[in-house]
Amino acid sequence: MKIPASLGKALSLVILAQLSLLASVFAQAGPERSKSASEIKQALQKMQVVGTVLYVAAHPDDENTRMITYMANDVGVETAYLSLTRGDGGQNLIGKEVREQMGLIRTQELLAARRTDGGQQFFSRANDFGYSKHPTETLNIWDKEQVLGDAVWVIRKFRPDVIITRFSPGRDGKTHGHHTTSAKIALEAFSAAADPTRYPEQLKYVEPWQAKRIVWNTSSWFFRSQKNPDMSKYLQVDVGTFNPLLGKSHGEIAAASRSMHKSQGFGAAMQRGMEIEYLEHLAGDSATTDLFEEIDLTWARIKGSDKVSKTLKAALTDFDMEKPHESIPQLLEALAELKKLPQENHYVKIKIQQLESLIVQCAGIWGEASSPVFSVTPGDSLKIDTRIIKRSPYNVKIKQIVYGIGEKVSAINLEENKMASSEETFLLPKGTPLSQPYWIKETPTLGMFVVNDQTLIGKPENDPSLSVAFQLQFEGEYPATISLNTPLMYRWVDPVDGERYRPLAITPPVTANIEEQVYIYADKTNKKINVLLKSHTAGAKGDLVLELPEGWGVSPEKKAFELAEKGDELNVTFKITPPEGQFVGKAKAVVKMGGESYNYSLKVIDYAHIPIQTIFPPAEAKLAKLDIQTTNKRIGYIMGAGDAVPEALQQIGYSVDLLSDTEMSPENLRQYDAIIVGVRAYNTNPRLKYHQDMLMDFVEKGGNMIVQYNTSHRLVTEDVGPYPITLSRDRVTVEEAPVKFLKPSHEVLSYPNTITEADFNGWVQERGLYFPNKWDEKYEAILEMNDPGEDARQGSLLVTKYGEGNYIYTGLSFFRELPAGVPGAYRLLSNLIEYGKKPPLKVEKPR
Repeated sequence: MKIPASLGKALSLVILAQLSLLASVFAQAGPERSKSASEIKQALQKMQVVGTVLYVAAHPDDENTRMITYMANDVGVETAYLSLTRGDGGQNLIGKEVREQMGLIRTQELLAARRTDGGQQFFSRANDFGYSKHPTETLNIWDKEQVLGDAVWVIRKFRPDVIITRFSPGRDGKTHGHHTTSAKIALEAFSAAADPTRYPEQLKYVEPWQAKRIVWNTSSWFFRSQKNPDMSKYLQVDVGTFNPLLGKSHGEIAAASRSMHKSQGFGAAMQRGMEIEYLEHLAGDSATTDLFEEIDLTWARIKGSDKVSKTLKAALTDFDMEKPHESIPQLLEALAELKKLPQENHYVKIKIQQLESLIVQCAGIWGEASSPVFSVTPGDSLKIDTRIIKRSPYNVKIKQIVYGIGEKVSAINLEENKMASSEETFLLPKGTPLSQPYWIKETPTLGMFVVNDQTLIGKPENDPSLSVAFQLQFEGEYPATISLNTPLMYRWVDPVDGERYRPLAITPPVTANIEEQVYIYADKTNKKINVLLKSHTAGAKGDLVLELPEGWGVSPEKKAFELAEKGDELNVTFKITPPEGQFVGKAKAVVKMGGESYNYSLKVIDYAHIPIQTIFPPAEAKLAKLDIQTTNKRIGYIMGAGDAVPEALQQIGYSVDLLSDTEMSPENLRQYDAIIVGVRAYNTNPRLKYHQDMLMDFVEKGGNMIVQYNTSHRLVTEDVGPYPITLSRDRVTVEEAPVKFLKPSHEVLSYPNTITEADFNGWVQERGLYFPNKWDEKYEAILEMNDPGEDARQGSLLVTKYGEGNYIYTGLSFFRELPAGVPGAYRLLSNLIEYGKKPPLKVEKPR
């Protein structure tokens, strides 16, 4: 069947729009991709709008992606999300990374979300220390003046017309303390940003700024305790509109954006049709019918911009979807007029950048700079390959190529649809900073990251380690030189995924990875610690030293090494002897070469939905000498969302097998003394529903089963134990919260280790989470604990006999404490594993 030309054109545009959206959703690190004609037209539409909106909340995944998508793509204003934290305290559903590495993953997930929904991203220096029940607790840990100053800084830099909070500033104690604090910070920053006496040191870079209004993006969910909440009193916005240029509703785009938060399990269903958002006035001028009431979103707000506005309107009216390059003369004219306006004007600077990018896209220009290696060490040579192509007839030439470490004049006429390439080699200067995220270069406190450079604060990530700029000369009545900047990347072809990119990493000459995060000593027996040396430069030669706390013994004292080629590796083994008594400290691997000392390990974080991240954490491991008793028992471990508990148990002598679905059989389970179920397994492993009867049979016939915390949401079965248990959101977040022993003489507190209050010292992030709040009377509650000002919770550790065996449910955060080397957590978990195995007292018969 022959398709009419007009219909074929329409279909091709729809397909282009769909493909371009998919490309943005799955965008990875790499050069900026070429935009479709529909995306260019949408960008032209946004050029007509002059305005900004800032969304504020506490964590990655707190943001309302529907609102961000609608503001960025329908209203057309510059839209950004300020997340006070990077989500370092969240649970990881896709891997074992925790704390700063968890925050790095969630940072990249937010950036992937913003690439999808069209927003921008900012952060404060606040460290996500874990769940908080009240703003008072939050601000006892965060440095309020720093966090507030960061919010003021972002407002002064971004200059939003409207600020939107995800949470209410007036719900203290009713939701996560970070959530309420984020709204309180935003509300105070709304006024502080306009006050030149507040944070005057920022005024070296920015000017005071007063947003028009600040509103709370509320919903009926916040009033779910009310039977029929009256939402009519709030300002309403329908964010479910359809975007024909993208071929998607804003709800569909928003769902794809939210689904980037994979580490937290926030995959979202596509939403189509009307979707009302509600806004409650907090401060500033109120709005009755429109969020942007009395705010001019046109070029009229920029004095002298009449000609710019008129030219851009004409370019939009005349735009030919099949010949975007024909708009270039009008866009160059608008650019020339725009450059006549005061260049310090905030909107002028933004629009110049956007217009220059739009001109490059209309010309069909794509360029990249790549390296044949994915890492380089300062002092080494680096080859840079550049490629650039112009896929339109418009006359453009390259004036020069400016490299991040040198300049090469390369006048080239770009021919239509012919790739131009060049190759240069440079010496990377010594002293070039390593590719370390700027916020973790210094050791953070519990509540704050240390960032002393004001210009870095708020940035989502480092600027590219190296970049290349193509200086493009556009000919015509209004000639202009426009710089096309592209990061220097490593490009390769994967046999499955095809062409891929990853950021070029600037590395130390040698890294040292200690095999385990923590080494547990149950007695005076020495242990081997393996350190993997990896060379990132040729001819690396020196000594490796393992520095230990006083009282620990090490053999050998140092190990000489010589690694001839880049990429060479060497495994070095040290024998470590612990001191007497219980002791916790750190082992530090130090590489000494050429008069310099290096204490870096290598960590590569590689997940398909975010760019590959290469970081260099300190080369350290925790050492813990414990007063602990165990017997050599065999454990079967059913993984859930991912944790490091199995490795920790192996450290104290247990034999641990990770049980796959195919290994779940009655015959196989019988060989284990205990089965341990990993964190959130009943949320993430659908097969457990079908194995539950078998597991209960294992217990009934004499086995021990220990189930770690699950959430009540999305349980694959409600019957997680032999008798009814109701999970709740109860938790104890204060690590130092007192622990009361309800049954001090109970076997789980007395055998084989005598548990005391001292065993709950040094816990990290929390006591535990998602405790049961109702349970069958056959369970025994062993512990009681509570956060300050709250009722006591008794659901953290429940035990019961079932048949000949024992079942234990615990919300205690062993998954955090064991990798952190907390001695008491090891001692208590060992007792849970050994429960029911205490030898009977020997009673001597009378003679």
